[in-house]
Amino acid sequence: MPLTDSAIKTAKSKEKPYKLSDAQGLYLEITPNGSKLWRLKYRVAGKEKKLAFGAYPAITLSQARQRRDEARQLLAEGTDPGEQKKAAKVAQKVEGLTFETLAREWYDYTAPRWADATAYKAKLYLDNDIIPGIGARPIKSITRPELVELVRTVEARGTLNAAGKIRQWLHQIFRYGLARGVVEVNPATDLNVVAAPAKTVRHHPHVTFAELPELLGKVEAANIHTLTKHAVRLLTLTAVRPGELRQAPWSEFDLDTATWTIPKERMKARRPHIVPLPRQAVAILRQLHEITGRYSLVFAGANPERPMSENTINKALRLAGYEGRQTGHGFRHLLSTELNGRGYNKDWIERQLAHGDSDEIRGIYNHAAYVEQRREMMQAWADSIDALCAGANVIGIKRSA
Repeated sequence: MPLTDSAIKTAKSKEKPYKLSDAQGLYLEITPNGSKLWRLKYRVAGKEKKLAFGAYPAITLSQARQRRDEARQLLAEGTDPGEQKKAAKVAQKVEGLTFETLAREWYDYTAPRWADATAYKAKLYLDNDIIPGIGARPIKSITRPELVELVRTVEARGTLNAAGKIRQWLHQIFRYGLARGVVEVNPATDLNVVAAPAKTVRHHPHVTFAELPELLGKVEAANIHTLTKHAVRLLTLTAVRPGELRQAPWSEFDLDTATWTIPKERMKARRPHIVPLPRQAVAILRQLHEITGRYSLVFAGANPERPMSENTINKALRLAGYEGRQTGHGFRHLLSTELNGRGYNKDWIERQLAHGDSDEIRGIYNHAAYVEQRREMMQAWADSIDALCAGANVIGIKRSA
């Protein structure tokens, strides 16, 4: 017998839930706490399912019957009303999804696969440039012109490298959104087509080996912080990446064995790297320990808990008169060019530069490869710089211990 409003109103709760049936699968479930909940029982492919319509009296008897009829119509058309309801909820959630929510989800998913320096830089650009610009916008409504305008704002500051990174990360965020099914197109494709023209500068420029004494002399004479001068000299002696040096903690160094071990978390290729230290580098590090040894970082910044700024070394080289002629990264190219020219084994040089191995398994087991050969090579490299500086009447890298 079909339900009536009076029967529903007078229905009392019991110790256990019970049902008041209407017709065609519709029923009202009365719970022990007195709630009255509309349910529809139906079958799909022989499997019994239930669909919730809400609570009485917010949903009246006539409204519940209307929803039942709509659900049965969907069943007649071959559609599962329960699955359609779930899809509608997902679609509603997607409609309200903002760029910031997706971007932070992408970052949390991606950052563990990066070196710490890359993760730090990506978060910096997200927080300072990307999210302030479009973070509150619904992800599905963002257009390519909006992204072009965002990137051009960064380009206008003259930070073309940052703009390039932001274009790259925008592309990755929307690709992640495609994979998640929350966007249907990637508006960040082809943003490089309208990118500002790059400055005509050499990529990671560097002086020649013969010009190195003059560079070191000018750095020594310039009004540059002592820590920065030491950083320039250590880059010259080790050819590590500037970020690897800037962020190095004292715990990675064993000065007694003249060995610096960088864990995989800090390496670009995500593999540990052993750096044999020539005597000259050890002497500089012992001097540095007198200055920053009480801190965890070798190159502690104004806030000792953070390393010196990313731009400090290149700014120092500009102050010394080497803008466009030498960068911190350029010391790696200088060493590679010179040692290859001297006929050293290419594998030794590539391993010293921590360049990735195309064979991943081989790369994992070879992170310590050629350490002794590289130790001899890097000592010869440091000695040759001292000899060149001595001939040019420049204070050599071989400092007093």
